[in-house]
Amino acid sequence: MQEIIIHQDNEENKIVALVENGKLVEKYEEKTEQERLEGNIYLGKVQNVLMGMQAAFVDVGTTKNTFIHIKDVIPKTSNETGNKNEVLSKYDIKNYIRTNMPILVQVKRDSTNKKGARVSTHISLSGRFIVLMPNTEFITISKKIEKEEEKQRLLNLVKQNLPKGYGIIVRTSAQGKQENLIIEDIQKVIVKYNNILEKAKELEKDSNFKPTLLYKNEGIIGKLLTDIADQDLARIVTNHEQVEQYVKQFLKEAGLEGKVKVERKQENVLAMYELEKQLEKVANRKIWLKCGGFITIDKTEALTAIDVNSGKYIGTKDLEQTVYTVNKEASIEIAKQLRLRDIGGIIIIDYIDMEKQETKQKVLETLEEALKKDRSKTQVIGFTPLDLLEMTRKHMCSND
Repeated sequence: MQEIIIHQDNEENKIVALVENGKLVEKYEEKTEQERLEGNIYLGKVQNVLMGMQAAFVDVGTTKNTFIHIKDVIPKTSNETGNKNEVLSKYDIKNYIRTNMPILVQVKRDSTNKKGARVSTHISLSGRFIVLMPNTEFITISKKIEKEEEKQRLLNLVKQNLPKGYGIIVRTSAQGKQENLIIEDIQKVIVKYNNILEKAKELEKDSNFKPTLLYKNEGIIGKLLTDIADQDLARIVTNHEQVEQYVKQFLKEAGLEGKVKVERKQENVLAMYELEKQLEKVANRKIWLKCGGFITIDKTEALTAIDVNSGKYIGTKDLEQTVYTVNKEASIEIAKQLRLRDIGGIIIIDYIDMEKQETKQKVLETLEEALKKDRSKTQVIGFTPLDLLEMTRKHMCSND
C-alpha cells in the first residue's frame, strides 16, 4: 500500500514523502527560496551564440541566462539515445539559431550556484498515461510493461489516435487502462501544447518581446500525483489546508475523486511511521547493512561514488562467498538509496573485489532486479576495466 505524506511549514516549505507499507521509499523537498524550473517552458531570446562550443546562451527572464547545446537544437535522431550518438561536428549552430531570435525552450536541468539552467528545444509534456513529444514521430512503450500482448495493444492504440508530427512515450500507468481514458489523455496534452504554441506565436509578433514563461511545471506534489495516482495509492495525508485543496482538485480533474483517501491532520504528520527518524537517516553518508557491512555515498559535481565495505562481517571460510554476501546485500541497499535520495547522473559503485566472473554476474543481476522498483529511468552499463560498476539514473524531482 502506498501513501503520500505532505508536510508544509509556515514559510510554505514542503517535505513530500512516498511511503510503502510504513517504509519511506522516496523523499523530496520543495523550498520557497529554491524555485524549481525543470519542466518550465519559455519563449526565450538568444543572447549570444558560442560558435566554438556549438552552443548559445538564452535569456528566459530568470536571474541567470540558460545554456543550450547544438544537440538540444537539432531534431532527435533516436527514440532511445536522442542525439547522444550523433556526429555533432557535421552541424553548424549558426544555421539553427542567431542572436536576438525568439526560441521556444524547456528547462531540462535546473540552475546551480555556478551554472544557469540547461534548456532544450525538445519539448515534452506529461499526462497521466503518456508523455507527448512534439516534432518527433517516435513511439516508445515503458520497459516496465513486460507483457507483449499489452505492449502491442498500447502501440496500436497510440498509432491509431496520434496525429502526425507527434511522438509519445506510453507510461507504465497506462497498463491495463481503458482505451477511452488513454485517448482522452493524449487529446488533453495535445491541446495543452497547442495553447503554448499559440501564446508563443502571439509574443513573436512583437519584435521587442520580453522572454516569457508559457508553462509552469506542476511542482513536486503535482508530478508525484501524476506519476502514481493511478497506481496503488491508497491515501494522501497533509497538515495544510491549501495542500489538501490542491490535492482534492487534482484528483477530481483526474477522475480519481473518492478512489484515493485524502486526510488533513492537525498533529505532526511526519510523526507517522516514525518518518522523522527515517528522514534523518537519509542524510547519513554511511549506511549499515544487516550482515554487518556498510556502504558510503559521496556526491560530487560530476558523479556519485558509492563504496562497499565488509565492515564487521567476517563471513565463512570461503572468501568469495563472504564477498558475495556483502556485495549482494549492498546492491539491494544501493537501489533503495538511489530512489530514496533521488540520486541522478553518473553513479560509480566500488564493490568489494570479486575473483570469479560468475559472482560479478550474480551481483549485477541482483542490482538490476532491485532497480525494477525504481520509477525513474536507470541504465546499468556494467563493470569497467578497473572493476568499478558504472550506471546512470535520471532525477525524478531535484533542484541539484
